[in-house]
Amino acid sequence: MGEDVESRAVELDIRGKKRIFDVDDPVLPDWVEEQALESGAFPYKKKLNEEDYLAQLEKLQVELVKVQFWLQASGKRVMALFEGRDAAGKGGAISASSAHMNPRLARVVALAKPTEREQGQWYFQRYVAQFPTSGEFVLFDRSWYNRAGVEPVMGFCTPQQYEGFLKQAPQLEKIIAHEGIFLFKFYLDIGREMQLKRFHDRRHDPLKVWKLSSMDIAALTKWGDYSEKRDRMLKETHTDFAPWTVIRANDKRRARLQLIRHMLNRMDYDGKDKTALGEVDEEIIGSGPGFLK
Repeated sequence: MGEDVESRAVELDIRGKKRIFDVDDPVLPDWVEEQALESGAFPYKKKLNEEDYLAQLEKLQVELVKVQFWLQASGKRVMALFEGRDAAGKGGAISASSAHMNPRLARVVALAKPTEREQGQWYFQRYVAQFPTSGEFVLFDRSWYNRAGVEPVMGFCTPQQYEGFLKQAPQLEKIIAHEGIFLFKFYLDIGREMQLKRFHDRRHDPLKVWKLSSMDIAALTKWGDYSEKRDRMLKETHTDFAPWTVIRANDKRRARLQLIRHMLNRMDYDGKDKTALGEVDEEIIGSGPGFLK
């Protein structure tokens, strides 16, 4: 089960202390367990009750079904980009959003690494090919923003490509907005101890171990690098026409509800039940680079 490798213990600087973390050790360190939920300045001491979560989620999913009927009738198009820390819960948020939508009209895009042919194309080209057609809702499990995070951190692009991307991305997104496509850009952020806990959970759960990649392991010692690239990305590509919505995602339940609620609040679809949408939690969700300060 998992990768056949030697011990992957690493020394990490956590809150000014040197800590040893071994994802292969079946025992999760106390310092991870105790700090996980409140790490990264998360504002709650307990996760949202599951019963409350499911009750709220069902109401929101009913509204998402209404959105699909509206898209079909109006021909409008929606794109949602899901970015964030490794193990921040992007896949779960996508699943919660699309669970009851017609799969013929709600499509999840999770592109593999580019082929040799794609490497010779304009960087955005393979993503543009996945844009929605009339009446379609497309959810990107990571997107062209790979070039603002994982690629420069891991050395998969040149500094020139990175800088060029930061200039071109807003230009592309301005065209998307001009086309009348609804574009949502979500960045899910989690604290460091929560990320370690989720990596550990994946490593030791036979149903989730496939989620722990070699990239995740390599990222263990690059927290600061990813933070720096995250902050630059949010600063350079947060615009009036394509703003970033940032979500504190240590509690996956709260994160999913706020993410879906945000999309529903931004669309004026037929049959909208505003009472079903519930309250926006400004402790969990905010706009642009200033939210994580």
